[in-house]
Amino acid sequence: MSQENLVVCTKCGVVNRVPRGRNGTDAKCGKCGAPLFSGLPQDIDGANFDRQVGRGSLPVLVDIWAPWCGPCKMMAPAYEAAAKALEPHVRLIKLNSDKEQAIAARLSIRGIPTMILFHRQKEIARISGAMSASQIVGWVREHIPTGTS
Repeated sequence: MSQENLVVCTKCGVVNRVPRGRNGTDAKCGKCGAPLFSGLPQDIDGANFDRQVGRGSLPVLVDIWAPWCGPCKMMAPAYEAAAKALEPHVRLIKLNSDKEQAIAARLSIRGIPTMILFHRQKEIARISGAMSASQIVGWVREHIPTGTS
């Protein structure tokens, strides 16, 4: 098992190596200097989504949402609170299904908000509907494999 995590920058998409023993909350991107973890889930484009899921070694939780969706807006503060609780052991990102329709179709999104948990390039869990921060954190911790961070 590798002694480092591969963390994809949400700003520029570069893969960064972060030693497992290091506190990732203060890690910065080697290319653009942006913090690798901000405690706030970043809204990313399709190319960055593919890099997050395909290149990073951390579990990735993606919230598929749309700006017109009432439950999505209602859940946004809870998702932010969950990011503060789960980072730097889980990457939390947001994907706007209106802007990224091809990815939403590829993921077979039928309703929003939908959260999908990925690990090692595979979907490991999915849930639809608004949740509280504690529900999100509990659901993620229930589904991530032990020893992943």
